[in-house]
Amino acid sequence: MNSQERHQSNRAAWNEAAHSYVQDIEDDVAFLHAGGKNLLAPELAFLADLGAWCNRAIHLQCAGGRDTLSLWNQGAAEVIGIDISDGMIACARAKSERLGAPASWYCCDILDTPESLDGTADLVYTGRGALNWIMDIEAWARVVARLLKPNGGRLYVFEGHPLDWVWDLEASEIKLNPDPHFGNYFSEDIDMSQGWPVQYIPAESVPAAEKQSAKYERQWTLGQIMNALIKAGLRLERFEEHPDQYWEQFPNLPNELASRLPHTFSLLMRRE
Repeated sequence: MNSQERHQSNRAAWNEAAHSYVQDIEDDVAFLHAGGKNLLAPELAFLADLGAWCNRAIHLQCAGGRDTLSLWNQGAAEVIGIDISDGMIACARAKSERLGAPASWYCCDILDTPESLDGTADLVYTGRGALNWIMDIEAWARVVARLLKPNGGRLYVFEGHPLDWVWDLEASEIKLNPDPHFGNYFSEDIDMSQGWPVQYIPAESVPAAEKQSAKYERQWTLGQIMNALIKAGLRLERFEEHPDQYWEQFPNLPNELASRLPHTFSLLMRRE
């Protein structure tokens, strides 16, 4: 199975997960209409002056559009969301239509992002559990580079720290995952699974795990991500690691222990 075939299997899995997102449309519209921003403190710090320079923000792997439309509330004049899931794009479109937001939505594999968008983005934004679904990090980096405006277009990634893959998610203390695939930071294995963590997608919102579509993930090291972007022609401006979590990944780990580890990172790069 090649990269694009795995992406299409992921598309089916995310279409199943999208049924859970549909239930949140009304709440998301109310939240966004009130000026809400689904952005954590590190993201707000990096995007504090968005209204001063961002005419167009393109969000890769936008899911249901809540984060994309938060960029609009943060100051982006126009937002574009791209996602492989038909169901997720339908959710996002429903929200923006209700809000009257200047938003456009494209349903496609990220690696097939339309060339009509090339060189138009002041900002490309992605993360929050996005890169693990990409099977070819260098092809992804080339898409980012071609979307950004020449001479200054910026990429901001706020993503789960790859170290989080090595820990036992159910433990009440910090310890390595006993599975050699997950407990190895440098593993290049591709993981195939069915079903979703109940902290993320409630079990009653999707079919039984064994009846769900297969989904494929792989972890990229920090070096692989940055070097792919540098190879594509981007220049590193700023990199930070954070203790902040964007979902309840370690339900049994006391916060005092969890806060000693990096769980997310911020990566700001610019197209020369």
